[in-house]
Amino acid sequence: MSSQFDVLKMARQQLAIAAQYLDLDEGLHKVLAHPQRALVVNFPVVMDDGTVEVFEGYRVQHNASRGPTKGGIRYHPHVDLNETSALAMWMTWKCAVVNIPYGGAKGGVRVDTKRLSKREIEKLTRRFTSDISSMIGERSDIPAPDIGTNAQVMSWIMDTMSMSAGYTTPGVVTGKPVELGGSEGRVEATGRGVVVALEEAAKVRNLDLGNMKVAVQGFGNVGSTAALLVEEAGGTVVAVSDATGGIYNPEGLPIRELSTRFSGREGGIREFKNAEKVSNSELLELDCDVLIPAAISGQITEENAGRIKAGLIVEGANGPCTPAADVILNDSGKLIVPDILANAGGVIVSYFEWVQDLQNFFWEEDEVNKRLTRIMRASYASVDSTMRAHKTDMRNAALIIGVKRVADATIKRGIFP
Repeated sequence: MSSQFDVLKMARQQLAIAAQYLDLDEGLHKVLAHPQRALVVNFPVVMDDGTVEVFEGYRVQHNASRGPTKGGIRYHPHVDLNETSALAMWMTWKCAVVNIPYGGAKGGVRVDTKRLSKREIEKLTRRFTSDISSMIGERSDIPAPDIGTNAQVMSWIMDTMSMSAGYTTPGVVTGKPVELGGSEGRVEATGRGVVVALEEAAKVRNLDLGNMKVAVQGFGNVGSTAALLVEEAGGTVVAVSDATGGIYNPEGLPIRELSTRFSGREGGIREFKNAEKVSNSELLELDCDVLIPAAISGQITEENAGRIKAGLIVEGANGPCTPAADVILNDSGKLIVPDILANAGGVIVSYFEWVQDLQNFFWEEDEVNKRLTRIMRASYASVDSTMRAHKTDMRNAALIIGVKRVADATIKRGIFP
């Protein structure tokens, strides 16, 4: 999107639509349209060359009515308070849609990690953690990885919080390495949930995944996992893209080879020779059955929505379709499985990790995947049923469920004092 402000505006537009369906009280609508708490920190880091840089970071908690807040920490040059607030709001609805006892939060630092050494990223992480430590905790607000962060960053956050507490607090973050209390299956969870949602959508439309051509925008953790699982299920992945651009072969791409040999390299997946090079925007408009936008927000707009050929769009990223694009896509008969349902696998298994940490009792990967699949299928069925009952689209149906659950919890708790 052209402006990060638009992301928050978009989130509030979506809430307003759900509020109309629910005949939501005006005062309660105002409460849910704003985050409960937002912290902005400016903190110094001593760089490897001895110079001092000041970075700006954020932690936003949207709503804690249903439990501790939960949400990733993003390291990216375009992170700002509006985007972070929008993502926290979406996380609130996402947790409610899949009915896990969390509210939504989000955090981030405005930084280009490609310009930093590993030691500099560690120092940045530890100082940022220290500055937001009054907000996060294993019973209050639990961070997780997001764009630009990973299991190692979560380890540094956990260690920093543990040093302050005087004892190990594994439940303060999720997405950790298994050796430090992470959950089996967490790395693949979001991509796995996307594919479960795709399979459920295919069943509803009497489609066979094995006969589908799939395009995936974004070949990071979510997109690459989803593409690999589609390939394993017999589907044909015809296009993928990363930050360098995309590649397309109508006969299919070797996803496992791309993941192991080309992903993460300097030239990215475009170094693969047996495919046509396409841009990220061109990938969205390719001839395929399924489109999985798994990169960043605002990729499908009113300008390009009319050129989308895929009949099924499963949102791996947060907010890849604008409200104006939704109208065009829905009017043309396309089915959009919305982000707050489709990519909820990550927060579901983050919840599993948190529960395992608090109990000091850990599950095998097969059990994690079975529980994830069961929750995703039940949540999809609930959204599909709500969609039919209200004669609306899937995004509105998911928001109706999520907003109602949060609103009911807020009403029952009341307003203090």
